[in-house]
Parts: sequence; C-alpha cells; structure tokens
Amino acid sequence: MSAPVFVVESAVLADGRIVVEGAEGRHAATVKRLREGEEVVLTDGAGLVVRGVVAGVGRERLEVEAVERRVEPEPTPRITVVQALPKGERGELAVEVMTEAGVDVIVPWAASRSITQWRPERREKSLARWRNAAREAAKQSRRARFPEVADLETTARVAARLAAAPLALVLHEEAAEPLSRVPLGAPEIVLVVGPEGGISPEELTAFTASGARPVLLGPTVLRTSTAGVAAAAVLLSRTGRW
Repeated sequence: MSAPVFVVESAVLADGRIVVEGAEGRHAATVKRLREGEEVVLTDGAGLVVRGVVAGVGRERLEVEAVERRVEPEPTPRITVVQALPKGERGELAVEVMTEAGVDVIVPWAASRSITQWRPERREKSLARWRNAAREAAKQSRRARFPEVADLETTARVAARLAAAPLALVLHEEAAEPLSRVPLGAPEIVLVVGPEGGISPEELTAFTASGARPVLLGPTVLRTSTAGVAAAAVLLSRTGRW
C-alpha cells in the first residue's frame, strides 16, 4: 500500500524533523490514525517531495523524520486546458480527472452557451471548489506538482491566452484535422474545451483569429466534463509524458 501524501509549506519541509499541523495534521492524526514508524510522503505541491517516517503523533499534529528529499522537474510540454463551465457538479469532476491525468493548468471559461454561469456573488465559492478538487485529486494521484486553477476567464481573455500560446488548439466537432495527427513539439499547449451547447460561431472565429487550430477528438461526441481528460490523454501520450 502506498504511503499517504500530505501537503506542507516549503519552508517547513526544509527542517530535519517536520511538523505537520492544521487540517493536514488533524487528518493524519485523527482520520488516518497514523502511528510512529509508518511511512508518509510530504509535498509542497510545487515539486518538492519528502519521504519520511512518523516520529511522533499528537492530537492534531504529526512529527515526521525526513529520510529522502527530491525535487521533481517541471514537465514538458506544459499542458493547459481551458474548460467551459459544465453544469452541476461536473465541473469538479472535470477538474479531478484532468488533475489525475497530469494537466498543468486548468482555466474555467464562461462560454456563451454554458448552461451554468458563475454569478458574481458566488464566483469565489465556485472557484474555491474547483481549486479544492484539484488539490485533493493531486494528493490522491501522488502528484508532486499540483495544477494551477486560474481565475474565471471571458472569451476575450481566452482569445488573448491562445494568441500568446506556442500551440493553441480548440476541440470542435466539425474540424477536419484529428488531434492525434497535429504536429507537436511546442513547449506549451493550450487546449479549449467547449460547453454542452458547443462553441458558438463567434467564439470559434475569435479563437481561430488568435491562431488556434480547430481539431477533432474522435468520431463520438463526449461530455464537456470528459472531453478535456480524453484530449489531454492523447497529448500526454504523444508528447512522451505518459
């Protein structure tokens, strides 16, 4: 069985004996019920990983003796997925599976045809749910580098992001070029996933004007909450990250 993973700040991980407190310490001591001598993995979510052994357990804290430290390099190419807001809880599902697959940046996008829209008064709470889903999925999948979940973006801001990307792609059911055959090699790939109602003609025009290439994922139409991870899997495999 794999050792459990806990998130700790970088400064704390520099110590020889590391104290895990707060929510992570409480979870380790009271939920996981870890005992002295058990192995754990600590990370700052930014590449630093410490493998250690539990040296002491308090009511809501854990003391860990560091055994090994390593820094995981940043992956290449960097993969960003612009995800149109799905309905209901499918947004968190999309974030979870893309995190588990290895996506580096997830950008929520308020597409014109998204059924769900984040009202201003609930935007921060919705964004916090996405970020928490990414954090928990990163821990579960034992990632050393957690994905960035960006702020909610408009179509104009997404177009600007695409214009700055070395390689920009848009999933579209009417595209002629398959994603599996797009020439790769760029240091960063930005991929747009549309909403349940599809990307509007105006949005597609804005994105292609910014240099994005429409691509076809496959012969079937996937839900917006699963299209991102399916496309990311193709890219991760083709670029050698998998």
